[in-house]
Amino acid sequence: MSTITNAPPIPIATSDTRAHLLETGYQLIAKKGFTAVGLKQILDTAGVPKGSFYHYFASKEAFGEAIIHHYFSLYKTRLDIIGAQNVSAQQKLYNYFQNWYDTQQNGCDHEKCLVVKLSAEVADMSEPMRIALNAGYQQTVNWLGDQIKAGWIDGSVPQPDNIAAESIAKRWYFAWLGASLIAKISQTNTPLAEVWQMTTSQLGR
Repeated sequence: MSTITNAPPIPIATSDTRAHLLETGYQLIAKKGFTAVGLKQILDTAGVPKGSFYHYFASKEAFGEAIIHHYFSLYKTRLDIIGAQNVSAQQKLYNYFQNWYDTQQNGCDHEKCLVVKLSAEVADMSEPMRIALNAGYQQTVNWLGDQIKAGWIDGSVPQPDNIAAESIAKRWYFAWLGASLIAKISQTNTPLAEVWQMTTSQLGR
């Protein structure tokens, strides 16, 4: 993905304007948060006039909602790539959480920070953005649940008594999201290390 710099904006084709705005806004908001990034900063960084912005988005809130959908669309592609790997379900789950662990250590990678930043910020601010985030969470939880079930079938993931795969998926996802938030607050990797140890233990590693 493109890196935001202080260089003069490069003219872009009209057909690419919407995608370019989403990419620019995605990276800015992932770094600074939704309320901290003004529309002018987005337009100046993208090199796009205000009129073009309102051609694609009715408001900044609608823009934020579109960014969330854009993010989770890309995220689903990454999940599909992991899911298509010719390895056990346990290894797929391990690879997923190892990537989360690696990208959240020592600062915030934009591939994860968007969700971490917006989770607490927009829940009470924007109902459309909250709904979009919730749908994205559920997409990931469903994928985790499917991998857990596959792991029970292939024998690579331990199956506890009386706990549904969906419940385990939620516990893991909620624990990781919470650990990512606490890691940002405490500026240490300890919360991530704790959930990493918990998850790998429950995976039978």
